[in-house]
Amino acid sequence: MKQEYATNQPDFAAEYAQALVWEQHCCLPLDPDTRVDELWRYAEAGASFVSVNVGYAPHDIADTIRVLSAFRRHVLMNPDRYVMATSADEVRRAKATGRLAVAFDLEDTRPLGGRVDTVQTYYDLGVRTMLLTYNQRNAAGSGCHDDPDGGLTEFGAEVVAEMNRVGMVVDATHCSYRTSMDIFAASKAPVVLSHSAARAVHDHERNVWDDQIQACAATGGVVGINGVGIFLGDNDTSTEALVRHVDHAVDLVGWEHVGLGLDFCFAADDVSGELTQNPELFPPSYEQWDRIDFIEPERLPAIAAALTDRGYSSEAVRGILGGNFLRVAQSVWR
Repeated sequence: MKQEYATNQPDFAAEYAQALVWEQHCCLPLDPDTRVDELWRYAEAGASFVSVNVGYAPHDIADTIRVLSAFRRHVLMNPDRYVMATSADEVRRAKATGRLAVAFDLEDTRPLGGRVDTVQTYYDLGVRTMLLTYNQRNAAGSGCHDDPDGGLTEFGAEVVAEMNRVGMVVDATHCSYRTSMDIFAASKAPVVLSHSAARAVHDHERNVWDDQIQACAATGGVVGINGVGIFLGDNDTSTEALVRHVDHAVDLVGWEHVGLGLDFCFAADDVSGELTQNPELFPPSYEQWDRIDFIEPERLPAIAAALTDRGYSSEAVRGILGGNFLRVAQSVWR
């Protein structure tokens, strides 16, 4: 791993302590018995908000509700640590009181059970972001590993419209090129790429092209750079690797449309299990490495320091760390 950046400068420490740090996507094991308090690592690293995945392509409604109910109960039963983030103001209150605001996200529309009206139910339970497809085609559209690329379906367009209506953030991560572009055109509210990296920096099918980043920004949205080694480079989880993708996105669309969605997985062995159990979702390129590495929550101060060392202004660093995603939430959440 490359040399990381020092974070012990007094001025930097004070600046970081004042920033509202926002993690747009992370993954706990999708089991109702999961130790949810692992999320507190984000708070200890200085974060004030985290979006936690509660279901993806292999999961139906029953699977997803079991996990969501367990995670939600843990958050609500520990108000000294957590705030259920139903509004942007509650995220600010979590920051002011030293707690961690939590919301949930879905990676795929299969948990909807083929019904648009389920969007409202998930929103009421704390799901604030949903992406339309996960790697492969579903009822809503095509995934980033599909060939051919069928684009957004009629059902997918209905889901986008319902998400706009209820206040759930539309996410084009994991979607195919055409499906993502259809989503950007269809949504009446800002769209995010919650945890994506730049294909111009590292050519992986899961990463997004420059015009996808630009189309996302044109909606008023944000691209959250992820911290997954195989997407940043050759399983490279150095801070430098992540910041290269941040720099590229900023050069394209400005710092106002760039954030962080580290996609940190709390159980690396769980990732290997998913690859084995659901081979249809992951092409062979995912198995090139003995272990997929992730940038951990504890690296957040080093990421901020790296941006400062590169000459980013205080305003830009605060925006990338969380202010930009907070702006989207303020605009979209009801």
